[in-house]
Amino acid sequence: MVWIEQILVKYPELAVFLAISLGYLIGGVKLGGFSLGPVTGSLFAGIFIGQVAEVPIAGMAKSFLFLLFLFGIGYSVGPQFLQALKRDGMKPVLLAVVVCVSGLLTAIVVAKILGLDPGFAAGLVSGALTESPAMGTATEAINALPLPDADRARFVAHVAVADAVCYVFGAVGVILFCSLVGPKLLGVDLSAEALKLERELGITRTTAGVASAWRRFEVRAYRIAQGAPIVGMSMATAEASFPEHRLFVQRLRRQGTILEGSSEIRFEAGDIIAVSGSREALITVLGPRAEEVEDSALLDIPVSVADVLVTSRNFVGRTIDGLSKESWARSLYLRGITRGGQEIPLASGVVIERGDIVRLVGPENVVSQAAKQIGVVVAPTTTTDFFVLGLAIFLGGLVGIIVTVPIGDMRISLSTSVGTLLAGLLVGHLRTQFPLFGRIPDAAVSLMTALGLAAFVAMTGLHAGPVFVSAIAEAGVGLLLGGMVVTAIPMLVGLYFGRYVLRMNPILLLGGLAGAQTMTAGMAAVQDRSGSSVAVLGYTPTVPIGHILLTTWGTVIVGVMAG
Repeated sequence: MVWIEQILVKYPELAVFLAISLGYLIGGVKLGGFSLGPVTGSLFAGIFIGQVAEVPIAGMAKSFLFLLFLFGIGYSVGPQFLQALKRDGMKPVLLAVVVCVSGLLTAIVVAKILGLDPGFAAGLVSGALTESPAMGTATEAINALPLPDADRARFVAHVAVADAVCYVFGAVGVILFCSLVGPKLLGVDLSAEALKLERELGITRTTAGVASAWRRFEVRAYRIAQGAPIVGMSMATAEASFPEHRLFVQRLRRQGTILEGSSEIRFEAGDIIAVSGSREALITVLGPRAEEVEDSALLDIPVSVADVLVTSRNFVGRTIDGLSKESWARSLYLRGITRGGQEIPLASGVVIERGDIVRLVGPENVVSQAAKQIGVVVAPTTTTDFFVLGLAIFLGGLVGIIVTVPIGDMRISLSTSVGTLLAGLLVGHLRTQFPLFGRIPDAAVSLMTALGLAAFVAMTGLHAGPVFVSAIAEAGVGLLLGGMVVTAIPMLVGLYFGRYVLRMNPILLLGGLAGAQTMTAGMAAVQDRSGSSVAVLGYTPTVPIGHILLTTWGTVIVGVMAG
């Protein structure tokens, strides 16, 4: 053990990587479906290693990694942040603000009653409200306090201790509240409410075999029989016969010759037509009415699949059903929608928002033309725009230093952390205006956010490890009970405010509560209990606001408790 201690003290960078590794191992262990997750796992791993060795931690390394994480978070939610302030009225925005503000106020009251120092109070916020990034903003705020170095170091260690104590119930509490307690208090059946909402949005639950088919859209060939109803009918008229199924004739074979589709062409008996549509529609609508034939040459149609970032104002705020009726949408099919990194269920009533990424499939020329009208094709890239990334973090951090907020008799700077987060939001938003600006591959953003936060939290745990036991003894059981109160109160306030003041749909409300607490597992629990993915529509508008406000609370509560 002495040899290990010497190695970890001499090479602290190895201790950080060991903490990250053990953190992901600990975070992946599930008990009854619940797991700590890699970030909290890294915190506990760091604390454990800190019990073995007093590992020196460089402040600049912590700040560097944390700023990368904050920029990555801002960059990810930026395309949806401003849209979250506009869409669905102000309901999700108000819900997120009420939950976050009530959480902060409850934490301040609890911290005052328990007599917590700024470090314990900040950890109470980050743990009970399940927003680990608040540890970083709190740490920066503590380091800016006019206190002796020893006191600042002690308060920073207390942040990690309190977060570790409060996080477990914070995470479990949100999951249980959104999936079990909330529905009980509202007196609703999650499955029934989800089904009702799906019907309102136009989502149709199909059989498992059809829903899980890998090739959702197909092109099949059918021979037109003598006396068939469409003999003599124009292509445009025939396609209009089943508007709800969106079946389109791409080309046809007549007397051995392949002819490209044209609205003026009239069908003749013996023609073989290539029809595109969803697999379900082709089987249920055309299957019983026509003879399917194999014609590989006829079906050899260039098909393209493209992810397109929605930037055009002509598309924002319109439903999928409305857009599908446009002339340019002929032969075009929507395979999926991603909003804020979350898959949105497809339904005719779902509204398209700026910053959405839509996956289109159809003939190559059709997809290409549609993409030009909708926005910009998101082509895979392996190059990171480090000029924009570095300059944005520098300028954002500079603004964070210059801008100050009055709290009592003190003036607390916005901090480089919050400034960097806002810079990431701005760059992320500008991507929807100028898609080639500041491009960063998804994999790079994922690495920035995952490794940045895990490493920062691991180093915080290493710093807190040597004083963890004594700090727990100092805080006592009151910190654990106080954390439970801080987790529960904003959930209760948000539930009744959202239901009886905002009149929100129960499923969207519960998803919104999980988003306001930035707890993806809470949304997943609602989806599991309801048997539907529709809760994500309530989660996506509130989660970016939750990230911004809860991260900022780390700075605010330090200022309040130190004032």
